[in-house]
Amino acid sequence: MRALVIGSGVGGLSAAIRLAAMGLEVLVLEKLDSPGGRARVHRAQGFTFDMGPTVITVPPFLEDLFATRPGDPRLYPDFPEEDGLAHTSRYVKLVPLDPFYRIHFPDGTHFDYKDDRDHLISEIRRLAPEDLEGYQRFERDAKAIFQRGFLELGFTHFASLLDLLRVAPDLIRLDAVRPLFTFVRKYFKNPKMQRVFSFESLLVGGNPLSVPAIYAMIHFVERNWGVHFAMGGTGALVQGLVRKLEELGGRIRYQAPVRRILTHKGRVKGVVLESGEKLEADLVVSNADYIHTYAELLAPEDRRWHGDWRLRRTRLSMSLFVAYFGFRARGDEGENLRHHNVLLSERYEGLLRDIFHHRVLPEDFAHYLHLPTLTDPSLAPEGHHAAYTLVPVPHNGSGLDWDTLGPKYLEKALRYLDEAGYLPGLMDRLVYAHFVTPDYFQWTLNSHLGNAFGPEPVLWQTASFRPHNRSEDVKGLYLVGQSYQPGAGLPSVMMSAKMTARLIAHDLGLERVPKALLEATP
Repeated sequence: MRALVIGSGVGGLSAAIRLAAMGLEVLVLEKLDSPGGRARVHRAQGFTFDMGPTVITVPPFLEDLFATRPGDPRLYPDFPEEDGLAHTSRYVKLVPLDPFYRIHFPDGTHFDYKDDRDHLISEIRRLAPEDLEGYQRFERDAKAIFQRGFLELGFTHFASLLDLLRVAPDLIRLDAVRPLFTFVRKYFKNPKMQRVFSFESLLVGGNPLSVPAIYAMIHFVERNWGVHFAMGGTGALVQGLVRKLEELGGRIRYQAPVRRILTHKGRVKGVVLESGEKLEADLVVSNADYIHTYAELLAPEDRRWHGDWRLRRTRLSMSLFVAYFGFRARGDEGENLRHHNVLLSERYEGLLRDIFHHRVLPEDFAHYLHLPTLTDPSLAPEGHHAAYTLVPVPHNGSGLDWDTLGPKYLEKALRYLDEAGYLPGLMDRLVYAHFVTPDYFQWTLNSHLGNAFGPEPVLWQTASFRPHNRSEDVKGLYLVGQSYQPGAGLPSVMMSAKMTARLIAHDLGLERVPKALLEATP
C-alpha cells in the first residue's frame, strides 16, 4: 500500500517512519527545498540557526522512534521502558541543559529553572520566601495532573465528545480545567513566581490566561525527563529523522508543493502537485496546518464536517517575530545568560491580552533568547555567537503591515538586548541579522493568518474539541502535527504521530489494536 505524507515537519517525519516500519510504501512531499517544516535551518556567513523549536523534552519518545525497525512500528507501549539513548545516539547527540531556562525579571533578578527540587526551593526562598508552602501544594497538584493528563491519557485519541466525558470528572476533580494563570495564583502570591510557573504554555502557543490548567503538567514533564539540546541544532535531529526514514525505505521529494488532495466518492485517491503532476495513494497523511489542509487542499464538496462555518470559528494561536543574528563574542556572555533565556517585561497579563485578545503590537515585549553557542560553539565562526530572539506577536488577523514594521522591529528588538544589558554592545558587535514575521508563517509555511502553533489550546479546542487525527470527511485521510491532537511542541507532535499511526494500523487491519487504546478510558 502507498502512503503520501504532506509536509516534512517533525510530526510528518515521525508518522512516515512508523508507516514505513508497517511495510507501507511511504513518500513525503515537501514544499520547500529542505526538511523540517518549522524546524528548518537557516545558514549564512558561517552561522547556523535553528529557525523553530529548540527545547527538546521526553528523550524516550525519540529513542522509541529511532529504535523502530521493519515489521516493528513500535506503537506500544506509550512510554518505552528502555534505559538510555543507545538508538538515538546513532542519529543525533542529545545533551542535557542545566538550567533548563534562566528567567530574567526587569529588576535585574533571575530565576534558574531546573529539575533539582532543592534548587527550585532555594530559588523560591531567595526571591519569594512567602511562596515556599504554596510551591509544595502546587508541586503536589501539578504532579497529579501530570500523572493523569500525560502519563495515563497522553496518547489517547479523543474521537468523540463521549471520550472526553468519560475523563472529565477526573480533570474537574484535579482542577485542571480552570485557566492556568488562575490555577497558579492559588498557590503563589508573588508576581514573579506566578510568571515562573505559568509562562511555559507560551512555548506551545498557549496564553497562560486562557489555556486550561492541565498545562501545569509541563512542570513535571520537564522535571521528569529534563530539557535537552541536539548538538548541531534541532536541524541535526531533523536530519537524523530523515536518515531513519530512508533506512526504512521511505523517500522525500523536495520542492513538491501539494495543490489538492484527490478524492473519489468520499475516499482519498492521491494528490495533485502545483506542477499538475498526479500521485496516486491508498492513504494520505497531512502534516500541514489545519485550516490550510481543509480549506485549501480539499474541494468544498469534500468538506461537510469541516466546512467554512467550522473553520471560521477556529481560534488561532499567536504568531512570532524571530530575529536570527550573529555577533562577535566578548567572552562574558555566559556570565548573565544561559542557553535558554526568558526575558520578561514589566507587564504580564496586559501584554498577553494585547497579543492574544486585542491583537495589537505592544510597545513593550517579552523575549525568548536562544544562545546555543554557549553549548555548541560549532554553530558560529570562531570568536562569534549565533543566537535568535523570539517575540510573541499577534497573528495576521491583526492587519499589521509587516513589510513596513519588520525592519524597524528588528532594530528595536536587538537594541533592547543591547541597552537593557543582556548583550551589552551588541549593535557594535553585530555581523549578521535576519528576521521572520507572521508573513513567513503564512506564506512560506502555509499557516492560516500566520499562526505559529495551530489552533490555540483553549479548553474548547482541547482533546475531543481539537481537530481529530482521522478525517471525518474523507476516508483514508489522516492528520498529524501541532494542529491536531494532542497539540503543539516536539513531544506532542511525536505523540500525535504515534496516535495517527495506531489509527491507520487499526483501519488497515495491519495490527489488532486494543479498543481501549483507541479511545479515552475512565
